[in-house]
Amino acid sequence: MAEDKMQQQRFELKYIIPEDVSRAVRDFVSGYLEIDEYGATLPDFSYRVHSLYLDSDDLHLYQTTINGDKNRFKLRLRYYDNRSEAPIFFEIKRRMNTIISKQRGGVRRDAVDWLLAGHLPEPAHLVSRDPRQQMALQNFCKLAQDIRARPTAHIAYLREAWISPRDNSVRVTLDRAVQCEPEPLAHLSTRMANPVVVFGKEVILELKFTDRFPDWFKHLVRVFGLMQCGAAKYVDGVTMLGEFRFNPAFVLDHPELTSPEFEVAAPRRWTSNATSKPTDDG
Repeated sequence: MAEDKMQQQRFELKYIIPEDVSRAVRDFVSGYLEIDEYGATLPDFSYRVHSLYLDSDDLHLYQTTINGDKNRFKLRLRYYDNRSEAPIFFEIKRRMNTIISKQRGGVRRDAVDWLLAGHLPEPAHLVSRDPRQQMALQNFCKLAQDIRARPTAHIAYLREAWISPRDNSVRVTLDRAVQCEPEPLAHLSTRMANPVVVFGKEVILELKFTDRFPDWFKHLVRVFGLMQCGAAKYVDGVTMLGEFRFNPAFVLDHPELTSPEFEVAAPRRWTSNATSKPTDDG
């Protein structure tokens, strides 16, 4: 398995820019960073990213962002394709004032139901022996149980990522075609039925750094006249669609608004205190 190059703690600045500006930004950034290995051979240097966001029935995690809480977190499952052997990453993304921290642990796809039902991960579920990943999974399960989190929204987008050739201290990403739809079950499909395009044709530029704001970042911001803003994919997606569309009762009554596989499994509901291993729904 490839080395996980995720920045575990960082500062993160976001900007929403037009597509034509993003091309010029790419040219600028390429003088300092290199395209990451996943996008190097793909059109527009971009690969598809999928996330299943978890939240409580009353959208507690969504509300903490809307309310501007300085210390908050999000829970999500991240995946990149439909292959049965591809890992699923359980991620905790925390904001503490201006610092972003991430924890994540990868599991086999057939272990996802077990963890979402409220059980702790078992050794056979893990894709890495790194103790930090096991700790991340345990923390994820605890946080999910504390708020009775359930699958809520499927977010997908195209990511172009530039990384430092020397270390992991600087990273720049360009995210395009951000889509969102309700997802009350963990099908983890790459297909979407009726998604909303959250930011239209605009591109989300993120400047990420672990220590000092690089001087060339300052130059980049000045040259392109960038204005820092918020761009929370999950939160903006829920806001655009309307909070009521993510209510469990509403989603169950409108299966046509979710992933193509939803109708088959609609009667199934997630609980955080299950005592037996859920069956595999494929």
